[in-house]
Amino acid sequence: METKLLLVEGLPGFGKSTTANLLYNILSESKVDASLFLEGNLDHPADYDGVSYFNKSDFENLIASCGEIKEVLHDKVIKRDNAYFLPYREITNEYGSVFPNNLFETIFKNDIYELPLEKNIDLITQRWVEFVEQALNENKTYIFECCFIQNPLTIGMVKYGVGKEKVINYVLTLEKVIEKLNPVLFYIEQDDLDFSFKKAYKERPKEWSSGFIEYYTNQGYGKMKGYKGLEGTIKVLEARRHIENELFDMLQLKKTRINNSQYETANYKSMLIEELCSFEVLD
Repeated sequence: METKLLLVEGLPGFGKSTTANLLYNILSESKVDASLFLEGNLDHPADYDGVSYFNKSDFENLIASCGEIKEVLHDKVIKRDNAYFLPYREITNEYGSVFPNNLFETIFKNDIYELPLEKNIDLITQRWVEFVEQALNENKTYIFECCFIQNPLTIGMVKYGVGKEKVINYVLTLEKVIEKLNPVLFYIEQDDLDFSFKKAYKERPKEWSSGFIEYYTNQGYGKMKGYKGLEGTIKVLEARRHIENELFDMLQLKKTRINNSQYETANYKSMLIEELCSFEVLD
């Protein structure tokens, strides 16, 4: 059975983006039609990044209050029955300073990752269902970075502080949804979480680092535990890692753990090629 989906997961700073890019390069070099979607891709076919959700009534109220830019919102919104999906990040990237800050803040409150957890799960699960239907009719392999495990853990555990059973069940539900694609999970590991995350913390933009720490310590699990700052963030990541390891063992899909602690490009690429061959993604 042909594999149509490669999933790359792991903690921040462990090498998910590097791995996903290498997998894409390997498939392309082998003449496999592949599509790569990294974290934050606004065009992601199985996720919603920078998209807000409204019902018909709420969207009409929004339009009535947004002045001249209402034509833009009308043109960009995606309607599905009584559901209205507004790709506001795409709109603000295009229109920049002409997009009022107060309007942005109003729309952001309905971001799909700001909605109550049950609504988020419903919308994201349906998004995966639609993606699978699409992918089954295409002769290509998709590579997704971090939306299969990381996103459910982030919204469930980190943002809302729900118990691990809820988060695990969410991911196991997604596993059932994607099984027709014969997916392969690459779980990226590092020996020293503390070292790896602090390295990423120093190397990445300050805006990312401060935003990440705020997200991980000022709500949900981190806030419940009273964790603060960089060290508190690492404690949340350690707890997340524990759940992800437990979840990895429960998943029935094809999967492999890749230790990226001694990263060296040529050796790492060879390791990935070997794994792809073992799963018959490559001949």
